[in-house]
Amino acid sequence: MVTQTSLNYVPVVVAAIVSGTVLSLLFILAAVVAPKRRTMISAIPYESGIPPKGSTWKQINLRYYLFAVFFLVFDIEAVFLFPWALTYLGIGAIAFFEMVIFLGILFLGLVYAWKKGVLKWT
Repeated sequence: MVTQTSLNYVPVVVAAIVSGTVLSLLFILAAVVAPKRRTMISAIPYESGIPPKGSTWKQINLRYYLFAVFFLVFDIEAVFLFPWALTYLGIGAIAFFEMVIFLGILFLGLVYAWKKGVLKWT
């Protein structure tokens, strides 16, 4: 017996089958068409064609990673903040204070990162 709820999943299944088929065909096409010759120039790091000078291994400053992590944290904050803002009038005072606590914790994290100098590029 087919219900209306199960009919809602038909476009999702069709999209999954079509995208899986297209993805498989593109992988097969890339394997067939791609050049297979390896040269010394293409084997150097980053395949730039420019011979590296000195060591190819360089240490990256940890601040770049910390900056990216803080960006993700505040991006996730926006993900939680938008639905809350849309339903604010219907959810009551407790939800408001929960969001104030959530934003306070994130603000303390931002102050901590600022004091540690993570947000400086120099």
